[in-house]
Amino acid sequence: MIMICTPGDKYSLHKHCMSRSVFMTLSAAGKGGGGLLEKPVIEKTSPGRESEFDLRKSRKMSLPYRVLLHNDNYNKREYVVQVLMKVIPGMTIDNAVNIMQEAHYNGLSVVIICAQVDAEDHCMQLRGNGLLSSIEPASGGC
Repeated sequence: MIMICTPGDKYSLHKHCMSRSVFMTLSAAGKGGGGLLEKPVIEKTSPGRESEFDLRKSRKMSLPYRVLLHNDNYNKREYVVQVLMKVIPGMTIDNAVNIMQEAHYNGLSVVIICAQVDAEDHCMQLRGNGLLSSIEPASGGC
């Protein structure tokens, strides 16, 4: 909310801006009405909570893990393709079919290589949809 004050008015104009973890206050008061930009106050994240930037940074720096799809005799091939496309971001139908076929013929297929936190999440989502999945450290880069 912005209030317009007349010269000599005892009210001041305050504008609060929130940008991720920076809080700034702009105030104008008194006659002549010049603006004063106060020093930004950096908000600390709560103990046990990391900022979005810290999470992205830790994922980039963490060791890569492989998400593995195991063959099973229960799920239809079409269903496996649908689940892969639903669970893995950016998964195309061609890649999903290739992963499914490799798991079907070889017993195991690499679905994706990513940070450990993401690998655990993908593995749990695949399992939650009835597919056999596991993770292991990747020896190479992403």
